[in-house]
Amino acid sequence: MAQLFDPLPIRGITLQNRIAVSPMCQYSSNDGFANDWHLVHLGGRAVGGASLLFTEATAVTPEGRITPEDLGIWKDAHIDFLSRIVKFVTGQGVVPGMQLAHAGRKASTQRPWEGADAVPLDQGGWEPLAPSAVAYSDHYAMPRAMTKEEIRGIVDAFTQAARRALEAGFRILEIHGAHGYLLHEFFSPLSNFRTDEYGGSFENRTRIAREVVTAVRKQMPDNMPLFIRISATDWKEGGWDVDQSVELAKQLKTLGVDLVDCSSAALVPDQKIVAGPGFQVPFAERIRREAKIMTGAVGLIETKEQVSEILANEKADLVFMAREFLRDPYWPLRAARELKQPISWPAQYLRAAPPDTVARKPLEIDATKAKAGK
Repeated sequence: MAQLFDPLPIRGITLQNRIAVSPMCQYSSNDGFANDWHLVHLGGRAVGGASLLFTEATAVTPEGRITPEDLGIWKDAHIDFLSRIVKFVTGQGVVPGMQLAHAGRKASTQRPWEGADAVPLDQGGWEPLAPSAVAYSDHYAMPRAMTKEEIRGIVDAFTQAARRALEAGFRILEIHGAHGYLLHEFFSPLSNFRTDEYGGSFENRTRIAREVVTAVRKQMPDNMPLFIRISATDWKEGGWDVDQSVELAKQLKTLGVDLVDCSSAALVPDQKIVAGPGFQVPFAERIRREAKIMTGAVGLIETKEQVSEILANEKADLVFMAREFLRDPYWPLRAARELKQPISWPAQYLRAAPPDTVARKPLEIDATKAKAGK
């Protein structure tokens, strides 16, 4: 039975424990560039004891941003500052990961603290792309249905973004296929009304995911893990559900996906979520058991007791935490102290560490250079 501070080997990477910092949008970029805020935000979590730390959803095209202030990786100029962040994170014994994303019809919106409406074209907004010309809600911009040529262009955008992420030094990539964004919009019959080979049947609706995964995997060395985040259910009758998620996980495993990050919802505004502590964990458990693939659990997981129960009962292999890391960037160090488990402390903080919880050194991160096409 896995424990919170057990290592987790995935391909050529060994995570030093089972806690990952989930992608969390910061809405603080200019033209997609990372800056000091991202360095401090991600660096602050890197010294807190987690084994894996993801960037926020990082747009593979300018039109793929949720807001004009989203982080991006659609041009080579974005690589330099991201490399600086990667160097710091890696120096703390933490594996740096990047989540590659396209917002689809939920693009061109205001930052959450500024409102919930579409950004007008004359104020820096743009026309979103989607499987079908159906808006998320009355407050969102009407998207344009993508042509097949544009779909091929998005697959290539994910491919080039993966190449840049590897050049920046990221050691794990995650494809964002959840939360009502572009790939999820293709998956669900509630947002995909196409009649070509990208709509209709399950095989057609999931075609773009297989194409993106195949293209991204080809950019990655064999020893580098690939994750995908999905919304396991739309929480609405007639939409995407757990049965389809299991089948998708089986298919993507054969194409080189190593772990399914199991979230849910956010495709339609009239969803009926039954929420509570760890409410999405059963999705991770079922996908893990039936698709025979590693899974990550996420959503209202806050305590070491929750994490321990998930791992001990083999409901997931890895636990992603987000809001709790905003409240307490040092959550793993605190949990290790309370459980009297060894963990790697930053040398600068050793004076605060109980002697019986100090690991001699962080577990080795695979140092093989990740170069595109290897």
